[in-house]
Amino acid sequence: MEALWFTIVAGMLAVYVVLDGFDFGAGFLHLVVARTDAERRSVLAAIGPVWDGNEVWLIAGGGALFMAFPGAYAVGFSGFYLPLMLLLWVLILRGLSIELRNHVDNPLWAAFWDATFALGSTLIAIVLGAALGNVLRGVPLDGSGTFHVALFDSFWPSPRSGVLDVYTVLVGVFTLLALGGHGGLYLAMKTDERVHARSMRAARLLWVCAGVLFPLVTWATTRVAPELPGTAAHRPLVWVLLALQAASVAMLVAGLVRGNATLGFAGSAGTLFTLLGIGAAARWPVLLRSNLAPSFSLDAFAAATTHHGLRVALSWTLVGLPLACGYFVFVARAFRGKVRLDTPPHPAGDAPGRSASP
Repeated sequence: MEALWFTIVAGMLAVYVVLDGFDFGAGFLHLVVARTDAERRSVLAAIGPVWDGNEVWLIAGGGALFMAFPGAYAVGFSGFYLPLMLLLWVLILRGLSIELRNHVDNPLWAAFWDATFALGSTLIAIVLGAALGNVLRGVPLDGSGTFHVALFDSFWPSPRSGVLDVYTVLVGVFTLLALGGHGGLYLAMKTDERVHARSMRAARLLWVCAGVLFPLVTWATTRVAPELPGTAAHRPLVWVLLALQAASVAMLVAGLVRGNATLGFAGSAGTLFTLLGIGAAARWPVLLRSNLAPSFSLDAFAAATTHHGLRVALSWTLVGLPLACGYFVFVARAFRGKVRLDTPPHPAGDAPGRSASP
């Protein structure tokens, strides 16, 4: 039961990164691929129907972690309290920028909210990558089962490193590049003319940069967590995910080369999902790795609630998960096709645009 819930939590968080990742990437590219007011409204219209729904998966993942592994939830959220609060405020500010941008006609305010949207999206992508880096690297979890990390301490990885060190920043930059490429493909799929062309060029550039950086990230991961390669090699699921990742990367490359945004986006989503899945499978059953001593690490068996609690939580999940998936499918179908902006510019309170069905 613990393994099943580990898979559910990891899967929900991976789905969140894939889904919310493309609108973070779109925000990162917002000021680059969209240069006029109409073009920037088209970017916001592309993510407008889905961005808030995508964030439901973060709430679901956090809720699943709380239900299944309350020990890990308590230790992790208290130890990462400061960075989590900063992430929460950046998410709020980014959400405000999307909504308020649609309610102002003043060019100065529009420029301010555009910049806020781009900056907030960039910071969130980096922070998500740094969070993944912390999970892979480990935290100073001591014998009492608690830890605390500052934002900065030693910039070189050490048992007392803060949230940000050279390794976690490296993972954060890689995440920004990958999500930027992911978002570029989404915008290329949803827009046309100049925004489409710029988004496709940006996606190619960012994915090439991510591909160049990936071997360095992999090497650095083996340095901060030397046990991971050996553990991963003995997990059959890792090999299955590697095969799926190879197929996803092939789709991504084919889409980028042919200029097929839909194929490239599907490959991009598969690449991100399998990459996160490989990391989770290699880490099982450890939820929080201690870089002070392996015996201090918190695993799924120690952090899990009772078997009765896991069964009750599973029954609710079997009801809620299909509803969430059904909602996503409904929204995707309702807003399929290219974005079509209303003209003249929408009045306050209206949506920034809508997708045209093919």
